[in-house]
Amino acid sequence: MILTVTLNTALDITYRVRGLRPHSSHRVSEVTERPGGKGLNVGRVLAALGHEVTVTGFTGGATGRVVRDRLAESAGVVDALVPVGGSTRRTIAVVDTTTGDTTQLNEPGPVITPAEWAAFQETYGHLLRSASAVALCGSLPPGVPVGAYAGLVRTARTAGVPVLLDTSGEPLRRGVAARPDLVKPNAEELAELTGSHEPSRATQDARRRGARAVVASLGPHGLLAVAPEGCWRAVPPAREHGNPTGAGDSAVAGLLSGLVEQLSWPDRLMRAVALSAAAVRSPAAGEFDRAAYEKMLARVSVTAA
Repeated sequence: MILTVTLNTALDITYRVRGLRPHSSHRVSEVTERPGGKGLNVGRVLAALGHEVTVTGFTGGATGRVVRDRLAESAGVVDALVPVGGSTRRTIAVVDTTTGDTTQLNEPGPVITPAEWAAFQETYGHLLRSASAVALCGSLPPGVPVGAYAGLVRTARTAGVPVLLDTSGEPLRRGVAARPDLVKPNAEELAELTGSHEPSRATQDARRRGARAVVASLGPHGLLAVAPEGCWRAVPPAREHGNPTGAGDSAVAGLLSGLVEQLSWPDRLMRAVALSAAAVRSPAAGEFDRAAYEKMLARVSVTAA
């Protein structure tokens, strides 16, 4: 079983409009609602790849009930979310169908009490006993300690479970120091962590800070990986146009599934890049265009860096 952690779960709402213009009214041509937050998106992609997945984190209020109802419709995903008194947040993605650009609006999460945080930690420790790998994903809701991911990384390492960390800011800085097996920042998060805007130098620096391996997401330019086994650059065959929300989460699913299946690093990166590109063609985060993924898989270029 692969475990994904989403401390700041969400109900992802996607509006599609033709020609998004500030200070004007728009007719929405399509609305989709999905259980969201990075770890839930990762979990749904992993399940679509055929893996057994359990998702945990926090959920509460009327929005939280909708998230759990939608999650129940996701085949292969086991719900181990911890209930809280506050209300789960919503995220709004407005997709301009003319340009393919997406505007994202993210609400804050519920305030987590010390008792709720303690309940989650107990659940997390129990779930790790049957996990083959764990992904710690996304932002921290109010009330959760800024060093939360560092503690969860150490708990996973003590349990002997490989751990992937995908977050940003101070939670990333502290989490990297706890020595996760893999971190996956994007270019902006990597620059914030290291102070360098040169991807190769910044990726090496991030690894020196504690991560066993670092895979930097460079948007349409693919992935840059630095690991004990070597360094690689993986590039998609062409730039995809569509909704990029969730593309990074699909890449995480590719990397994590490759780790569990003990694939070589080049094969993991090919899968991650193909999934990321195929996710851009999907209308909502946590999903990917399977035909596009299978077609693209053999066309991803992986070279030593």
